[in-house]
Amino acid sequence: MARNVQLTDKLYQYLVDHSVREHPVLAELRAETAKLPHAGMQIGPDQGQFMALLARLTGARKCIEVGVFTGYSSLAVALALPADGRIVACDVSEEWTAIARRYWQKAGVAAKVDLRLGPATATLDRLLAEAGEGRYDFAFIDADKANYLEYYERCLRLLRPNGLIALDNTLWSGDVAEPSNTKPDTVALRALNDALHRDERVDIALLPLGDGVTLARKR
Repeated sequence: MARNVQLTDKLYQYLVDHSVREHPVLAELRAETAKLPHAGMQIGPDQGQFMALLARLTGARKCIEVGVFTGYSSLAVALALPADGRIVACDVSEEWTAIARRYWQKAGVAAKVDLRLGPATATLDRLLAEAGEGRYDFAFIDADKANYLEYYERCLRLLRPNGLIALDNTLWSGDVAEPSNTKPDTVALRALNDALHRDERVDIALLPLGDGVTLARKR
């Protein structure tokens, strides 16, 4: 059997201490977000750094984010993009994204972020109508779980060949592996994972990073 590391709190802290190089504005945003009632929605610094690395590895210039919250992931990616890089950031909350706007501005990347408030399916449909398919390099999906498949299908059309989609929460605290758990979000994520495993349009890897991150490379 393959060896699997059990990530205790102590080992996770070691991982952070020996891997993460967090930009000061990212650290400040993470600290502010930690005080909010929904702080658990924020990705960790290790995942933010991983996404920035993916953006650089793919040579991304045009990105999509579905689910902004307070802006940590979009800020991490924006900092990794070249000067002419852009992110279309989709969310429905003016309150949470107001925090994001402050930190994008503070980090000097506000011009790289095109915030679109409203249902993400409608925003993605407009992008398809405006620019057509195959125009984006990288997408990150971390929003309402019931619509993940809808977001995935639209982002896949928007991505160029070899473009990359990262989907968050695909292990869902382990609940996806418990058939007895029939809560709507768990069922939606389980269906997503099944669909991605069967999808021959992409190459995939499901990683035990954070709450589970699936990478899907468009063929």
